[in-house]
Amino acid sequence: MKLTTKGRFAVTAMVDLALRVPHGPVTLAAISERQHISLSYLEQLFSKLRRQSLVDSMRGPGGGYTLGRDSDAISVADIILAVDEPIDATGCAGKENCMGEDSGRCMTHDLWEGLNARMFEHLNAISLKHLVDEQIAKGFVLNSKKTLQRGISSTPVVKPIKISGANSVFNFGSFSSK
Repeated sequence: MKLTTKGRFAVTAMVDLALRVPHGPVTLAAISERQHISLSYLEQLFSKLRRQSLVDSMRGPGGGYTLGRDSDAISVADIILAVDEPIDATGCAGKENCMGEDSGRCMTHDLWEGLNARMFEHLNAISLKHLVDEQIAKGFVLNSKKTLQRGISSTPVVKPIKISGANSVFNFGSFSSK
């Protein structure tokens, strides 16, 4: 069984979000930049996560995403299933036609079905809060500077004005270009 990037990126983005939620809504652009995940890919994933009520979105300035439930009520399995990632090691996607349409189950079908059940149990037992707590225990520190949202700075940028020519009609005649 191979977990694709869809499931891995969804879990990673949700951990990133959960780490920052206490400080307000988090933009997908910020997650994209920190986790090196395409913004358009994140938009697709978060659309699916929102449909399953795992995240809520807030529009407007200062908007972004927040968790739809407490982090201890969201399991890794919830996240993976929300983005349509199958947790399935069988060759037939659980349809019991491993050997072809009319051939029935393969000899190892029960083995792979049991693995599916164990994987689901394991992923269902791990909460988003657990993953966040692990990151904090490993020394994760939220950057103390407020992250810029949508390119808006809380302090104005003042650039000095360089005058390389006459700045009015009246002193145009006294301006000499060198």
